[in-house]
Amino acid sequence: MRRILYLGPEGTFTEQAARVLVTRAYPGSAASDSSSDSEAQRTAADVVLEPAVTVQIAMREVASGHAEAVVAPVENSVEGSVPATLDALDAADPMVAVAETVLPVRFTVLATPGLPIDDIRTVATHPHAAAQVRQWLAGHLPAASIVSSTSTAAAALEVLEGRADAAVTAPLAAQRYPLDVVATDVADVRDAVTSFRLMRLPGRMPAPTGADRTAIVVTVDDRVGTLADLLTELAVRGVNLTRIESRPTRDRLGSYRFFLDLDGHLAERRVADALAALRRRCQAVRFLGSFPRADGHDPADPAPPEPVSDAAFAEAESWVQSLLEGSPS
Repeated sequence: MRRILYLGPEGTFTEQAARVLVTRAYPGSAASDSSSDSEAQRTAADVVLEPAVTVQIAMREVASGHAEAVVAPVENSVEGSVPATLDALDAADPMVAVAETVLPVRFTVLATPGLPIDDIRTVATHPHAAAQVRQWLAGHLPAASIVSSTSTAAAALEVLEGRADAAVTAPLAAQRYPLDVVATDVADVRDAVTSFRLMRLPGRMPAPTGADRTAIVVTVDDRVGTLADLLTELAVRGVNLTRIESRPTRDRLGSYRFFLDLDGHLAERRVADALAALRRRCQAVRFLGSFPRADGHDPADPAPPEPVSDAAFAEAESWVQSLLEGSPS
């Protein structure tokens, strides 16, 4: 049985993303719930989805061999990166992403059954969700205060347990919890999306598709020009940097790690050469995976400049080898 963990409880956006990602990582399957013992609901690949309290706990389960993979949110187009996931990646044993998906973010507001909307005084939700519905809450529930939860589904549970009057949740939660639906399709930014990744222990990587992403985290020296040097190593090899996020190392004030997303696959010579250069320059480099881009499209300028194409690398190496063997240049 393959256990795939996701940020729970049941009914989160992450569960929805997990169902999408499992079908990509395990073709021909459609994930079942751990809550069902029916063999008929098991997948062809014997995959079962289970919620985890936190991403860090899920990663520990994977590291110990008790689960095969974890699905976690990485970045939101409105609120930016998800710090809990980045910090969990930093603290966990090496983990690599093998697939990603992007979901549109539309929320459902659930409330205690029978409670009039005018009597709602507390609304529970995840901080990222709260930031994406501030205007809606101000217009429709101006007297309500926000209560932070570990996830949108956990917020629904708080309503069920009487610790909040309402919750801002993923649409899936309305199917899982016996609460009244106050509103659907709620979002201050209509085009908001969140990206999620399926991560597991290092092993065979997905093959290059021509539309891939590589993720790494680097620790650099605290000196003038260090970050500029790092970026230069990417630029001179035609590697496009699509995201950079700093997180404190927690060793001392002012010390940071940088999480980077790059266009391209480790199997491409320009990407591999860039990572090798960073390895030489940085205190530490952790590889977080090369995997197909969620949009399935090449970058805006998909063809690398000729000097950094795989063919150019091969020709240059052949030339150097000929010099070593005494052939004329």
